[in-house]
Amino acid sequence: MAADPLAAFSAPTRAWFAAAFAAPTPPQARGWPAIASGDHTLIVAPTGTGKTLAAFLWALDRLAATDAGTGATGEAGRIAAPAAARPPGSRVVYISPLRALAPTSR
Repeated sequence: MAADPLAAFSAPTRAWFAAAFAAPTPPQARGWPAIASGDHTLIVAPTGTGKTLAAFLWALDRLAATDAGTGATGEAGRIAAPAAARPPGSRVVYISPLRALAPTSR
């Protein structure tokens, strides 16, 4: 049996997802492990297959789970640098739709 694609998310995110959706789509189930590991991730799938949620759910979960005072990240037990020690900059970069960025031939 395959591992639960939602296992790495916080309990509130897992509960929200279970209440909102029957199950992760294949792009979500395959994309979340790469996204969670911090890898650059490109998900190519048809419209309506959950790519945007695949990209943003992990980022939103991490942002919501981060305690701004300590830098601790929820139940995963990982500790990030305190907010004051983090360099300024972007926390999430998401580029979409990719098709709009590609040159078109006519």
